[in-house]
Amino acid sequence: MEIKEYFNPLLKWWWLILLSAVIAGGASYMATRQQAPEFASQATLIIGSTIDNPNPSNSELNLSQQLAATYVDLANRNSVRETTMEALGLTWLPEIRVFQPTNSNTIEIIVTDTDPVRAQAVASELSRQLILRSPTSQDDRSSRQDFVNEQLDEYEQAITETKDQITAKKEELGQLVSAREISSVQGEIRSLESKLQTLQSIYANLLQGTGEGATNTVRILEEASLPRRPINSNNMMTVLTAAAIGFALAATAAYVLEYLDNSVKTPAQIERLVQQPTLAGIGYIKPADNQQSMLITVNQPKSAMSEAYRVLRTGIQFSGVDRKNSILLITSAVPQEGKSTTAANLAVVLAQAGYRVLLLDADLRRPSQHRVFDLPNSRGLTTVLLQMDDAEESETLSLIEDVAHSAQVDGLQVVTCGPLPPNPSELLGSVRMNHLLEVAEEAFDYVVIDSPPVLSVTDSVILAAQAGSTVVVVQANKSREDDLEQAMERLHDVNANVVGCVLNLLKPRSEGFQYYHYFRDPYYTPDEPDDSDVSGNALPKRKLLKRFSHSHEAV
Repeated sequence: MEIKEYFNPLLKWWWLILLSAVIAGGASYMATRQQAPEFASQATLIIGSTIDNPNPSNSELNLSQQLAATYVDLANRNSVRETTMEALGLTWLPEIRVFQPTNSNTIEIIVTDTDPVRAQAVASELSRQLILRSPTSQDDRSSRQDFVNEQLDEYEQAITETKDQITAKKEELGQLVSAREISSVQGEIRSLESKLQTLQSIYANLLQGTGEGATNTVRILEEASLPRRPINSNNMMTVLTAAAIGFALAATAAYVLEYLDNSVKTPAQIERLVQQPTLAGIGYIKPADNQQSMLITVNQPKSAMSEAYRVLRTGIQFSGVDRKNSILLITSAVPQEGKSTTAANLAVVLAQAGYRVLLLDADLRRPSQHRVFDLPNSRGLTTVLLQMDDAEESETLSLIEDVAHSAQVDGLQVVTCGPLPPNPSELLGSVRMNHLLEVAEEAFDYVVIDSPPVLSVTDSVILAAQAGSTVVVVQANKSREDDLEQAMERLHDVNANVVGCVLNLLKPRSEGFQYYHYFRDPYYTPDEPDDSDVSGNALPKRKLLKRFSHSHEAV
């Protein structure tokens, strides 16, 4: 598989991918336009005083982290939220997110609102409510706090004085010589050190009562800020992200559809499946009220579509240079793949090349050549087969000529189906049919047989064993891979000489269309004599190209 084949689903479904991206991006744009700008205010609280302690212990850190998780749970309770709402005089609260960063003793409070001032107020008030619920929140307002603070100041002064006295006594001790005096001073120093320990112990107890240095304390580390810019201001990035998601989903759907689609699309696919060449690619013929419009080689002999049938003619001629293949069987795997149209137009281009051509409608179940050429069908192939009774070759040829109709092209004779028989397979596999084909092969340069589909009935398999060459018509983007493979197996079972396939009903957007340049080549002009208008004036080149474009679209 070539690299470009991996991109074929994207090229085939480009309109779906582009439409999905545009719809997703447009929907995102409309949604972001209607969305009011939102602002986020953030406050940070810290639990304990480990940040002030130069040597905090692991137990203090773990305890503060556990307390932080407790306060987060407290902040998410309805009682705290309702108290915050009542304190601010609000009937509702905006979106509040309270969480503890991993392995941290801090608490993050984020309030998102369309009003930046209200977001800041809610974040600040919720922080205050958590602080009020801590055990040290009321210390500074207690009447005892002033007394404790005075005691702390006195003990601080006493501790400082005691330290100075100890320092002075130690300096005095260094100058003494008498043993009695040294002993006395040392006793005083011990007494002062004991006093210092007592003062420090009392001071520590008082300090712990104030909450300073306590573990279960809540303080504001970062005040709630007033947001200046909305957090959803980057709408273009949102739109682009939505468009990218739509593109990715549509591209994935394109590959899924291609994976599930087992229809035949390209000549390379036919070569891979059944090891047969594609002799030609036939474009899509727009159906009209009558089937005579399907004779594109008669109605528009200079069109690109007619050239495609000439390419098919050339491919068939060169496929049998080493053997006689004047009997051409045209069939398909299943109905409605265009075999009858292909047989009719192939017979026309063979006759246009100067050959004597006989077109046999051997589809004795659903004949169509009489409608394609607008001919009566009261007498035809079945009439000849029923009238043959050990007839000589000249008599058989007379019977064929008696029911044959001259078509619009010199050298082409058409034998329609005739009355539908009750036993088509037996008639087509009879000795009479074999004799008829032998006579026709001698009398005409080419005998083109329009036969039923291979998988529907056994008629085509019977005729394929008698035909010199068999061409299988495949409808692009509709014929199934397994149907084509089964049809080829049945034909090979009877040693049919399958010379190739025809990729039929190609549309400009189909993958197989790119293989055939004559559909887009401006060399092929519309079928207008002298390229002139009604008045006889020559048409300018631009009008000719425009007219060709319209003709090609109609085809």
